[in-house]
Amino acid sequence: MPPKTLYDKIWDAHLVTPETDAPAILYIDLHLVHEVTTPQAFEGLRGRGLKVRRTDRTIATMDHSIPTISRSLSSVDSQAADQVRRLESNCREFGVQLFGMDDRRQGIVHVIGPELGLTQPGQTIVCGDSHTSTHGALGALAFGIGTTEVEQVLASQCLLSRKSKNFAVEFDGALRPGVTAKDMVLALIGQIGTGGATAHVLEYKGSAIRSLDMESRMTICNMSIEAGARAGLVAPDETTFQYVSGREYAPKPKDGAWDRALAKWKALPSDQDAVYDRTVRIDVNSLEPVITFGTNPGMSIPITGHVPDPSNTADSSARARLEGALKYMDLKPGQQLLGHRVDVVFIGSCTNSRLSDLRSAAGVMRGRKVNPAVRVLVVPGSQEVKRQAEAEGLDRIFKDAGAQWREPGCSMCIAMNGDQLEPGQSSVSTSNRNFEGRQGRGGRTFLASPLTAAATAIEGHIADVRSLGGF
Repeated sequence: MPPKTLYDKIWDAHLVTPETDAPAILYIDLHLVHEVTTPQAFEGLRGRGLKVRRTDRTIATMDHSIPTISRSLSSVDSQAADQVRRLESNCREFGVQLFGMDDRRQGIVHVIGPELGLTQPGQTIVCGDSHTSTHGALGALAFGIGTTEVEQVLASQCLLSRKSKNFAVEFDGALRPGVTAKDMVLALIGQIGTGGATAHVLEYKGSAIRSLDMESRMTICNMSIEAGARAGLVAPDETTFQYVSGREYAPKPKDGAWDRALAKWKALPSDQDAVYDRTVRIDVNSLEPVITFGTNPGMSIPITGHVPDPSNTADSSARARLEGALKYMDLKPGQQLLGHRVDVVFIGSCTNSRLSDLRSAAGVMRGRKVNPAVRVLVVPGSQEVKRQAEAEGLDRIFKDAGAQWREPGCSMCIAMNGDQLEPGQSSVSTSNRNFEGRQGRGGRTFLASPLTAAATAIEGHIADVRSLGGF
């Protein structure tokens, strides 16, 4: 049998019908749903007289449209409130388990999956959200699907899909102080571009990946889609197994379930001689904190770098995109971002709202004050993250510094829940997208790590956390 990659192994194990002229039929282990991409899907089932085929493999939560300033729907618009209410009624009608706004397990869908042990190595996982790739950090094949496909999986627990190519990304070396997983993935996207991994599944490898904790691996896999990839994967190892062990939905030692699962998981890593269609290697030893300057995640530079000059870009279409981005962001070629004034700092999203992210931001803010010209939102990724952060006193650090401590949700990442920028305002955000209007009509977004965001909140302008000392 020829050697296989991690992706090959998971794909083959879930193949119901092979791909021919038509897409393959792939079995789905876990279907995660939320309030935005499900109303039409449930309506489709209702119109056809169908049921949800596997309610035991379907989990719903609320995250995109819910308010974070409180749990009252009065602070969001009528469309957002209607989405929340329709998810509640649809889950009751179709027998789907829902972690509603008042449930202790509620949170951003890509935070609670791993947190609860729903996400496990070797699974296929889908959700009507592009950042489903997050779950690949645990060695699961996870990707986003559209509303029509959500209906398809609800009805059949299967999905029509075409196989992607294999793309290895080898991160080697050791991160320097002040540099994080967010900087690693922004550097990758800056190198290969937002379409660089189109039609591929990324597998992240190398010593720098192995040294990361699970939450940092999730940050990297989360942004795989921003490079155009179908999904992102990290092979499971002892760090993975220790993370999953003991979680609510994880296999239990009783009756040998954990040992059986572990034996399967240990066989998942890519075979030694497995062939990849493409490989990129990045040495992180010299990596600096990275920040975006434009209107897609591939427009990034080191924090001490300078905005590129479009006139140096030979390709006319790329030059036009860069010129348009700089105009929208109100930046000049050659300028440094350090010292650039911002109005809002957002620490949260499915990319960087976990406990380790909040700890790193709190470490910067401890004993300091937020610049009075900056509004700072700190939004935990789940009720569990919120409880743990408060037990450690992180909420008090943020509030004492002058930041707002919010309820869990997607918040300003997507600006459809009352949290948004005003036209012309700029933000440093730990989220994953900086498209025009992503955080509010006319808003300008600089993507960065929680460390860079926290330093910016203190300084009142884009700042290098290493200049604050302690690194």
